[in-house]
Amino acid sequence: MTIAFNHDLFTIIEFLHVKPGKGSAFVRTKIKSINTGKVLDHTFPSGTKVEEVRIERRPYQFLYKDDQGYHFMHNETFEQIFLQESLIEGHMFLKDGQNCEIVFHADEERALFCDLPPRVELEVTYTEPGIKGDTATNTMKPATLETGAEIRVPLFINEGEMIRVDTRDGSYSERVK
Repeated sequence: MTIAFNHDLFTIIEFLHVKPGKGSAFVRTKIKSINTGKVLDHTFPSGTKVEEVRIERRPYQFLYKDDQGYHFMHNETFEQIFLQESLIEGHMFLKDGQNCEIVFHADEERALFCDLPPRVELEVTYTEPGIKGDTATNTMKPATLETGAEIRVPLFINEGEMIRVDTRDGSYSERVK
């Protein structure tokens, strides 16, 4: 659920309705700001009215990046839009032709943010070769991906291999066969 609160839009991450033995009930929440990404703890007294905001998730395909921003095409209507880099969390993992969802404020028809898939498959374009026999510890080495992003990967990963990357924190997940 998305709400308008304190001149900002928030999504409710977690909530708990508390009814103490003494006093009135209240709702303890964790809310995340759509604009800044900050997570706040807030307690709403029982009976508080909040304004619910209607948002829509629409499927888009990433086309290319230029000096205006990141260009996307709607998968069904083929309408094209562009977004600024600040609206795309994990923009360094976007590659041409990749599908993602763009979240819109339904009443204002305004793009709020771009939601990438939780994991993407990318090719390693450059990494130092691993030293044979150096696998006793869980050591990592830097690697450059096809999108230009740099992440840390295990020693056994070589150039040209496909790996799965977690777009939420930019970490290595697994090798793709």
